Amino acid sequence: MPVEITIPSPGESITEVVLGPWQKSDGDWVDKDETIVEIESDKATLDLPAPESGVLHISASEGDELSVGASIGSIDPSADKPAGGSENGQTAAPQQAAVAEAKPQSTSSPGEKQRESAVATENAEARVTSVARKIADDRGIDLANVRGTGPSGRITKNDVLNTSVQAQSSGAIAHSEVSQQPIVASTGNRGIRRERMSTLRKRIAARLVEAQHNAAMLTTFNEADMTAVMSLRKQHKDEFTERHGVNLGFMSFFVKAAVSALQQYPRVNAYIDGGEIEFHDYCDVSVAVGTDKGLVVPVIRDAQNLSFAGVESTIKDFAVRARDGKLSIDEMTGGTFTISNGGVYGSLNSTPILNPPQSGILGMHKIMKRAVEDPDNPGQIALRPMMYLALSYDHRIVDGAEAVGFLAHIKNAIEHPERLLLGM
Repeated sequence: MPVEITIPSPGESITEVVLGPWQKSDGDWVDKDETIVEIESDKATLDLPAPESGVLHISASEGDELSVGASIGSIDPSADKPAGGSENGQTAAPQQAAVAEAKPQSTSSPGEKQRESAVATENAEARVTSVARKIADDRGIDLANVRGTGPSGRITKNDVLNTSVQAQSSGAIAHSEVSQQPIVASTGNRGIRRERMSTLRKRIAARLVEAQHNAAMLTTFNEADMTAVMSLRKQHKDEFTERHGVNLGFMSFFVKAAVSALQQYPRVNAYIDGGEIEFHDYCDVSVAVGTDKGLVVPVIRDAQNLSFAGVESTIKDFAVRARDGKLSIDEMTGGTFTISNGGVYGSLNSTPILNPPQSGILGMHKIMKRAVEDPDNPGQIALRPMMYLALSYDHRIVDGAEAVGFLAHIKNAIEHPERLLLGM
């Protein structure tokens, strides 16, 4: 009896998802727990594993918007696994045979050629993504003439776009041969490419606009001398790595500094909930991580209880699993404060946007040597490794004096990291 493949619930409050690319084709053999398709929610992209081993039958296409619980296909566990390591199930061979028989022969009549073309087109449409089909319809491209480069010959969006470009080039050449008019060569590629926004990207966009519309967002700036942290890190990083199995980075210093400041200024760690302020006795620090599919913000739970090694281990684990799309919804919700490190991308300064419903976000930036007054020799100028810091905050709940004091607290903790060890 076929086993239905249904859309699971990615998390609380999520009722709809968008079907991502299939990793297997219709008729392929799949093993239990093997990833067969991606699903995109408004918070993350998740892999959907096969519930059983058998031959895959697909009933939904990439790009379809589906409700939680909807069926997207089935697996026939009673089918025999193909011999010789072939990935295709038993249904693939007859289909390929039918295509081979449908190939046009030189002696075919016009009516037979028309029927053969219809068979080829029908076969092509059976192995085409929804996005590719729409582009083909819009541009009047016959899918029977498109060679698929996806899994098992599946026609992708790029296959259709490349066919369109080739057709335009062929048309231009044919026209030039007939009219014998010179063609002016293009000086560069002027192509236009479109792609569907992922559900995650649309949700990011909506939340950023929400933050700007619903919060009285202001930003205050300061700068920190990184000399002491860099010296401490250089002095102990090898022993730290050997003992804890993880590198000693700058993020652990800033997470611990932020925790210290949040405990000193609790409104920055609070939410506005209707007509009330919700304070938190814990510090769940969200850390922004960039991926190919967009920005994700996993949460370091109870950061106030973690050591430097605990913070670094957690961040490393998040970074690895974020790139692989393995973070869960629960791991990316519920933070009370956010830290974003634009410095890893070369940003010298920026104005970070709040992560609703949070009331504060700290922006770290690129370390650069600048001429500043030497704190050890007042009146003298020295080159110091400096980092600009930015705190964006919701002025509805956090006063300007609190925001400035909060950022100054972080600056002092970074310039005197021994304060973090003393709980200051």
